[in-house]
Amino acid sequence: MKTNRLNLFSLAMAIILCLSLQNANAQSKSYDTYANVEFKMPKVNEPVIPANKVNLKDFGAVNGGYVLNTKAFADAIDALSKKGGGKLIIPPGIWLTGPIILKSNIELHAETGALIKFSTDKTLYPIIETSFEGLNTWRCISPIYGKNLENVAFTGNGVWDGSGEAWRQVKKSKLTDEQWKKFVASGGVLNEKKDSWYPSEQYLKGAKGADQNVRPDLKTKEDFEAIHDFLRPVLVSIQNSKRVLFDGPVFQNSPAWNIHPLLIEDLIVRNVTVRNPWFSQNGDGLDVESCKNVVIENSSFDVGDDAICIKSGKDKDGRDRGVPCENIIVKNNIVYHGHGGVTVGSEMSGGVKNLHVSNCTFMGTDVGLRFKSTRGRGGVVENIFISDVFMTDIPSQAISFDLYYGGKSIAETLAEGGNTVTTKLVPVNEETPQFKNISIKNITIRGAQQAVFLQGLPEMNLENIEISNLIAKSQKGFSIIDANGIKISNVKLDIEAKNAFEMYNVQNLSLKTVEFNPGSATTITIDGGASKNIDLSSLSKTTTIGKDVPKKAVKF
Repeated sequence: MKTNRLNLFSLAMAIILCLSLQNANAQSKSYDTYANVEFKMPKVNEPVIPANKVNLKDFGAVNGGYVLNTKAFADAIDALSKKGGGKLIIPPGIWLTGPIILKSNIELHAETGALIKFSTDKTLYPIIETSFEGLNTWRCISPIYGKNLENVAFTGNGVWDGSGEAWRQVKKSKLTDEQWKKFVASGGVLNEKKDSWYPSEQYLKGAKGADQNVRPDLKTKEDFEAIHDFLRPVLVSIQNSKRVLFDGPVFQNSPAWNIHPLLIEDLIVRNVTVRNPWFSQNGDGLDVESCKNVVIENSSFDVGDDAICIKSGKDKDGRDRGVPCENIIVKNNIVYHGHGGVTVGSEMSGGVKNLHVSNCTFMGTDVGLRFKSTRGRGGVVENIFISDVFMTDIPSQAISFDLYYGGKSIAETLAEGGNTVTTKLVPVNEETPQFKNISIKNITIRGAQQAVFLQGLPEMNLENIEISNLIAKSQKGFSIIDANGIKISNVKLDIEAKNAFEMYNVQNLSLKTVEFNPGSATTITIDGGASKNIDLSSLSKTTTIGKDVPKKAVKF
């Protein structure tokens, strides 16, 4: 009898185990990174890392955060490189270090409990020729740096900390009184208005005359050396390489941008956490620039500037490089604070094409979906497909296209009076940016200053933008300016403003199945002498048409 019971128990456990495995397999098969991608997307190749392993402690590394372990990292990487590559295991502990120079076929595996803290001694970071904010310039070498590599991986659940507090300018307006007092008491200098703190006089000197954060007026290495402190680096800089993987770790507290892959073919960023203080100047999360075949998935971002950024160089430097960012999948990511959830631009002079974004959640992000550029950039952004994005508590525009970007967040722009509207035409040339063929569908917005803001240029309209299946609760509805070929369908708006749609110089637009909350927004305003072929035949709302709008431009 006892044997029978044991046999039955064993059989039951076997069945449960079998069902569990089947369920796990079904779940793993249910998620496919490449499913429902609208363009031909090659499978991204992962790094191939040899089986060799070494431990950082075997090279004299000292835990505690008070002994510099730069040599231990370099020696361990060299030892692996001589064997053809392998995995460098970074065990639990606090590991203080200077810059880490990457080599091919190396995996940096930071185990749970490992904290790699980069030194605040700026003399450890020599300046090098590189690219920052899309421009060719000189910059301090990044804490994690590699160029012309193959097969590089960051794995494990440890933390990489860039010690950005020693590098960054901080604005008084972004801090509490107590935080501000601590910064002032820590040293550094204040500007003349006493509303910005700088780590040093040298930094303040470097900031004067900068184009945002780059000094295009300086020409020689010696010129840049004189403002060394101002040349704060990105935390992770990997350039002109193939097969790069980020899987698992936390990357935080960067001096400038956090992770900056530049000219990478086959890039995977998954299961990572990217963090910066919300007040961090230029504290971007992930800036993917001029890369080809990219997957960004299952990651979270809580940063001081744009979170997931797609770029391709700035102005003439970007056009001369001429390498677009293309074939990109962004899936299943969460963004908390940031100036933009998923952002294209403003440095997009080499172009951006074939971008798929889906199943992303933005909570409290300044802007949800952010497209930005300006005259002088050039470049074409096209074939963008966005779906199933969920946003809550967006303090400005949930969906924003701004072709007059001036280097400020939208929150700052709105505080200064709002976006620019101009009728001035300039000649179209290689410096004219273009955004076209963009699909945005299945969007939920629960709280925003404005649901959708679409603004092109008079000489180069936004072109072929489709927005469908959108539900929005916001203060304002749609603003559409200098746009051609706009299709909006299946929209439900719960807004506070009187005007649901404000249009200016819009051509070939159709609105279909647009619902408004009872007793709220009931009007549409149309203005501009270039307005043409606006189809409102499916709507019965009050429409106000400006005197400059040509006759028969609007169809009811």
